[in-house]
Amino acid sequence: MSQGGRLKWFAVLLLVVVGIDQWTKVYAVAHWKEQPPQQFLGDTFRIDYAENKGAFLSLFGNLQESLRFQILVVGNGIGLALIAGYLLMRPIPRWEFFAWLLVLTGGIGNLIDRVRINAVIDFLNLGVGGVRTGIFNVADMAITAGFLMLVPLLFRGEPSPADTSAPHPEDSAT
Repeated sequence: MSQGGRLKWFAVLLLVVVGIDQWTKVYAVAHWKEQPPQQFLGDTFRIDYAENKGAFLSLFGNLQESLRFQILVVGNGIGLALIAGYLLMRPIPRWEFFAWLLVLTGGIGNLIDRVRINAVIDFLNLGVGGVRTGIFNVADMAITAGFLMLVPLLFRGEPSPADTSAPHPEDSAT
């Protein structure tokens, strides 16, 4: 993918994912913050407003506020900046580019919440019977989709020395 193509997709997904994430969170605060959980499709889908001070499944949520800020705001901010630099500076296959871009844009959506309200607004929950997900949001869906897209890359192995000199077919596409 050309540098211009990467910049275009970077900007588009940043606006779309972060925009939808932030809009749904504003909607959640306005309509579901003080409401009991709502159940749909036989309780397979729930809307259940929560403010998560921690990370995934409230990890780090009980830490002292200053330490939590260092890990979840400063640490995430540095990590997201590194991902952005990797995406914009290195030629990588298209699939990997979009996977990391979803992780990045979802991370930015949640980082905005952490800076703004010192928590992440979550409101979606899925499950069947007693097996349920944690409460999540649109940014979390983007992050999860990106990581799931990266899973096959774990199993492809390292390219052989002969493979490293040949351009990847996706790298030349725009």
